[in-house]
Amino acid sequence: MRWSLKKLIQVVALLAIVLTFLTSTTVGYRVHKQTLIDSTLETNKAYAEKLSATTDTYLREILQTLQVNAEEVIPLLNNSDSQVQLNKIAERIRTQTSTFNSVAIASPEGMVIGISPPSLDLIGERLTSLGAEQAMKERKPLISHPYMGITGEFLIFISVPLISEDGVYRGFLGGAIYLNQPNILEKILGDHFYENGSYVYVVDGKGTLIYHQLKDRLNDDVSENQVVQKVVAGGSGAQAIVNTKGIPMLAGYSYIPIADWGIISQRPISAAVAPAKSMVLEMVWKSLPLLLLAFFLVWFLSKKIALPLQKLAYYTETSTKTDHKEKMEAVSDWYYEAKQLKGAMLHSLDYFKTEMNYFIHQSTTDPLTKLMNRRSMDDYVKEWIENQTPFSMIILDIDKFKRVNDTYGHAVGDEVLIYLANLMQQAVRKDDICCRYGGEEFVILLPKADKVRAFLTAERLREKLESTVSPCGEVVTISSGVAAYPVHADHPARLIELADRCLYEAKRTGRNRTVVVSDEPQQK
Repeated sequence: MRWSLKKLIQVVALLAIVLTFLTSTTVGYRVHKQTLIDSTLETNKAYAEKLSATTDTYLREILQTLQVNAEEVIPLLNNSDSQVQLNKIAERIRTQTSTFNSVAIASPEGMVIGISPPSLDLIGERLTSLGAEQAMKERKPLISHPYMGITGEFLIFISVPLISEDGVYRGFLGGAIYLNQPNILEKILGDHFYENGSYVYVVDGKGTLIYHQLKDRLNDDVSENQVVQKVVAGGSGAQAIVNTKGIPMLAGYSYIPIADWGIISQRPISAAVAPAKSMVLEMVWKSLPLLLLAFFLVWFLSKKIALPLQKLAYYTETSTKTDHKEKMEAVSDWYYEAKQLKGAMLHSLDYFKTEMNYFIHQSTTDPLTKLMNRRSMDDYVKEWIENQTPFSMIILDIDKFKRVNDTYGHAVGDEVLIYLANLMQQAVRKDDICCRYGGEEFVILLPKADKVRAFLTAERLREKLESTVSPCGEVVTISSGVAAYPVHADHPARLIELADRCLYEAKRTGRNRTVVVSDEPQQK
C-alpha cells in the first residue's frame, strides 16, 4: 500500500512541528536549568564567603576582648585574696559579651582560680579537658577543637595566655561555647534552614560538625564529604556534590583561618532547578492552542495541495479516452500557484515556529498598550511577597467598554485602551507598575504604598478620565478596587480576589468610583 501525497504532507508537516517544539522545549529547559545551577553555586559561594568573613572578624574581636581582660587579671594573680575579683571579671566577660556559656581563669597547672557561672563550683579544681590542656601546652591565643567537657557538654574553648611583664606564664583566661545550646554561631549565622532543604553548617579542621540547625547532627564526622575535604584544607569555592545523606547538592564553601573552620552553604539540586520544570510545563500548556491550530492547518492545507495534483493525475490517466486539453492547460497554470502555496506553507511553519519561540521567551509586554502583561504582574507580586515588601494593588476596569466596541468598532476600542494606558503611566510614581490584566481590565502595583496612597492614585486617574474626552469622542470612566499587602491579605490569589471584589462593588454601586478593601477581618 502506497501512501497518498496528502498523508505524506501531513506526516512530514506534523513531524516538523512536533520536533521543532520538542527541540525548543528541551533546549530551553537545559539552558534554564544550567543557568539556575550556575546562579545557585555562585550565590552559595558568595554567601559562605560573607559568613566566613563575619565569623572570622567576630572571633578576632572575642580574642581581643579576652586579651584586654587578661591584662586586668594578671596583676591580681599575686594577691591571694583576689578570688572574688577574679570571679567578678569572669562573670563580666560571660554576661557582657553574651558569647560564652562559661568563663574560667586558671593557674599554669590548670587549677581554677576564677569561674563564671559560680554554679559550676570548680574553684580549686584542676581542668583536664582538651581545651584546657591545649591552652596550657600552646600558651597562645587559640580556638580549640570541639570536645566533650567535664560538664558533659559538647563545646569549643577560646582562650588567651596570662603572661606577666617579665615573660612568665601565669595561666590562662578562656571561655567555653556549648555547641548543643544556643550560642554565638547561631547569632552570626542566623536561621538558614528552609523547607526547600537549604541550610548552612560549620565544620572544624577534622571534618566534625560544630554547627548545624539539626542539633542531633553535632559531632558527626562528615570528613568524607568532598566539599568538607576542600574547605578544611583551606579552600573556598563552589561545586555540585552528593552529601553524606546521599542527596545531590549545590554547595558554596569558605575557610575561616583563625579557627581552622569551614562554612558550607548548600541547597538541593532538585529545589534549585524546580523553576525550570515549571517553565516547561507552563510552556507546554500555553503552546497547546497553537499546536492544535497547527495540526488543523496541516490537515486542511494537505487536502488543498493534494486536490489539484489528484485532478492532474486523473486528467492524465483518462486523456487517452477524453480530450482534456483545455482542462490540463488550466492545471498547468496551477503549477505556478502550487509553488506559491508551498511557499505559503513554509511561511506558515516559520510563523508558528516564531510564535512558539515567543512563548518560550515569555514576553513581558502587552503588545497593544506596551504595559506589563499579567505574567510580569504575577512575577512582581510573587517577588514582593517573598521579600515581605509592603505594596498596594489597584484593579481597574473601563465602564461599559463593550458599548464602545459595539458603537465605534474594535479599532477605536483599542485606541481607548492605549489612551487609558498612557494616562495610567502619567498618574503613577516612577517605581509603580502598570499592567494590562486582560481585555479592558488593568492593574497598578504600588510598592511600599499603603491603601491611602493607592486610593488617591486611583482617584487621580479616575478624575482625569472623567474630565477628558477619549479617542472615541466621548468621556469614558473607570471603576477601581484597592487592596494592600500584608494588611488585607498575605497570598497573591487572595489579594487579587479582594481587589476584584472591590472593583465589582464599585461597578454594582454606580460605576466611576473607587472602593477600598475594609480593614475589618476578611472571610476566607
